[in-house]
Amino acid sequence: MRNFLRKRILVTGGAGFLGSHLCERLLKDGHDVLCVDNFFTGTKDNILHLLGNPHFEVIRHDVTFALYVEVDEIYNLACPASPIHYQFDPVQTTKTSVHGAINMLGLAKRVKAKILQASTSEVYGDPKVHPQPESYWGHVNPAGLRACYDEGKRCAETLFFDYYRQHNLRIKVARIFNTYGPRMHPNDGRVVSNFIVQALKSEPITIYGDGSQTRSFCYVDDLIDAFILLMDTPDDFTGPVNTGNPVEFTILELAEKVIELTGSKSKIVFKPLPSDDPKQRQPDITLAREKLGWEPKVPLAVGVGHAIAYFDALLKKSIS
Repeated sequence: MRNFLRKRILVTGGAGFLGSHLCERLLKDGHDVLCVDNFFTGTKDNILHLLGNPHFEVIRHDVTFALYVEVDEIYNLACPASPIHYQFDPVQTTKTSVHGAINMLGLAKRVKAKILQASTSEVYGDPKVHPQPESYWGHVNPAGLRACYDEGKRCAETLFFDYYRQHNLRIKVARIFNTYGPRMHPNDGRVVSNFIVQALKSEPITIYGDGSQTRSFCYVDDLIDAFILLMDTPDDFTGPVNTGNPVEFTILELAEKVIELTGSKSKIVFKPLPSDDPKQRQPDITLAREKLGWEPKVPLAVGVGHAIAYFDALLKKSIS
């Protein structure tokens, strides 16, 4: 007989950075987890330690195609999330966001599952409002190099809310701000992993622009807490809700912190800023505090220390 306290939960993009941490947490909480990934940016190394768990299952599948499974909840995380990966095949990136959302929403509708969309702070574009509340509609270039991701995620949100209004689907929308931690891809072009890998290799640390642009960095464990809390809110609360760390740092401050924590001899070099790169990004998490009782707990120095240990072990393993 099935244990109805044990939910059957689907995580798309489950072998990725965030997805693998989410799968791990859901298993720890006592659920059956179905990890779906096409392994474009996700990797089996991220979930190897979970494969022996009888309540964990993996399917190689691309969410741009329909999926027929029986589940109670869906976390839709599938999509390349760093510029170097989502700009590699921008048409496929848009398809993953849009067709993927349609397919997962269709599945949720068929099996009456609750579904969470991993949206992004990129829906705000290069914001003219600071910090960014959920009520801000954004400042996005629809024809720019980042549009495949920015507009793909914006369209996915539209689809989620139309399914909510038209089909009474139980939806949750989380807007993820910069998140970091173990299992980040070492070559994903994101600033935290870039700086750490460069510092550990004693290579020059590359800053694009003058380093005055700001970001807010959330440790992965804090973000996963927000996902779980959001999924468990009453059905009449859909979001969108900002999930990120409101403590703001300049890119130059981050580079200096990484050099300090690694003890690296790396020098900082400056290069031209890419087009449409946001000058500032900081979440207003008033809604998350109010509705989820959530705010990040892990300080930057502690979280970066965990990430450094992960990348250090990864680099030593690649050499040996």
